[in-house]
Amino acid sequence: MLKKWITAAILGITAAVMLTACGGGNQQGEQTAQPATKIKVATSFNAMKEFVQVVGKDKVDVVTIIPDGTEPHDFELTTKDMKALSNADVFVYSGLGMEPWADQAIQSANNKKLLAVEASKGVKAITNTDEDEIKEHGQYDPHCWLGLNEAQIEVQNIADGLAKADPKNADFYQKNAKDYIAQLKALHDQYAGKFARVQKKHFVTGHAAFAYLCRDFGLTQNSVEDVFADGEPSPKQMAALITYCKKHDVKVIFAEDMVSPKISQTLAAEVGAQVKQINTMESSEGGKTYLNAMKENLEEILQSLQ
Repeated sequence: MLKKWITAAILGITAAVMLTACGGGNQQGEQTAQPATKIKVATSFNAMKEFVQVVGKDKVDVVTIIPDGTEPHDFELTTKDMKALSNADVFVYSGLGMEPWADQAIQSANNKKLLAVEASKGVKAITNTDEDEIKEHGQYDPHCWLGLNEAQIEVQNIADGLAKADPKNADFYQKNAKDYIAQLKALHDQYAGKFARVQKKHFVTGHAAFAYLCRDFGLTQNSVEDVFADGEPSPKQMAALITYCKKHDVKVIFAEDMVSPKISQTLAAEVGAQVKQINTMESSEGGKTYLNAMKENLEEILQSLQ
């Protein structure tokens, strides 16, 4: 049902874009402006935007399709978004079902030059276990950019895509990717040792978005909402969360900026815990860089386990 709705919506948007394009031609026969030297890159959400910017630097013009402050799982494509894809040289999206509209949008963009880069290609995906989630959203947890090991793969895929779209600057993109991947690896290695030394390994979030981070560091998350930020816990699920928090001596409940903290606050009050914000990098997180936001996440999680 979801796929049929996405297809119908995108076809309608595509028709509107084509009508706009047909009616917006140069009626006075003016010469077309020279193309810009930068390659135009459309990205799905903020983390992809930042990865493109650190790899492409001054060689790319980047637009982001999902606006800041919009929960990506709830996003609906618009005519403006289809125009961005129609004008882009490269489209970078994370994949694994994070952008369920992506494949159909790429096909409908009517842009023969568009190079689509699925940044998560090659990531060892974590499989969802909830049958209802699999039916509605797909079989994989899509939040791979929140694992530092997986982010390295995404950055490399983006560099390869930009190099393919702009071969004359391929070495530039690959060098930038190599430098940034080294920073991601250094941050991972810095905290791998710290997490190895703590006995507690369990933490609780408002949204189950951190499975890849947990895999990287041998941690376990529990959450108020599921992988796709759907619904609220039933009284039975809430009671189980309370028991879980007490059993594992959870002192902090982490909440995201774009997910209502109300239930997290209720849970915290029940178990005598604090509520603290955690970053998903789906939006700009107040201007923090990916590295700063990730380091903040790791430090807050580490402190909550000590």
